[in-house]
Amino acid sequence: MSAPVVAVVPAKDEQARLGSTLDALAGLDVVNRVVVVDDGSSDGTSTVARYRGVAVRRHARNRGKAAAMTTGADAAAELVGPDHLLLFVDADLEASAAALGVLVGPVASGEADMSIATLPPQRESGGGHGFVVRLARDGITERAGWAPAQPLSGMRCLSRAAYDVAQPLARGWGVEVGLTLDVLAAGLTVVEVPCDLHHRVTGRDLRSQLHRAAQYRDVWLALHRRR
Repeated sequence: MSAPVVAVVPAKDEQARLGSTLDALAGLDVVNRVVVVDDGSSDGTSTVARYRGVAVRRHARNRGKAAAMTTGADAAAELVGPDHLLLFVDADLEASAAALGVLVGPVASGEADMSIATLPPQRESGGGHGFVVRLARDGITERAGWAPAQPLSGMRCLSRAAYDVAQPLARGWGVEVGLTLDVLAAGLTVVEVPCDLHHRVTGRDLRSQLHRAAQYRDVWLALHRRR
């Protein structure tokens, strides 16, 4: 592989699941370095990461997913230099993170500039009614002429050039939609890759509904600013 691959793991209060996610990443030959960005956790997220010997960057307060991804990408450049691939990984994938290697091949070979994981049906019950997903998919289709199966998937591998054309990243939970639109607008290639990943499913209690409302707001803003 011509360029090193740096896995960036944004994490907030993921002490319980992060360790097994990092253990799975450690078994991937295609990953050269791992950076965990502790985004203002109140638990032992940073401690878990340091125990496993990965690079850690910590925000003193919660700054949101986009900021954590930016911090991780900056750290990747410090660790391995400017020529590298970025593999963004959700912290709660646990053992299923071992399946992420399939995302690297299309980007490393030049077939694509960004690959996005599509996930199978999740084992946990819950989930919403699809409002945010429909907003994201319809918005991307309208603006870019490409209809993603899972527009909000956070597991992505991309070249540094693809990451750079998307700067600054869209705020908060709109980061994936903004990233997709900016990469496509630059004339670069995006592919979706089936990946056997499993993560925590957002429930339907009040806290979960407030989370979805924030997602909807951020996705709408990302789309609105990319008309």
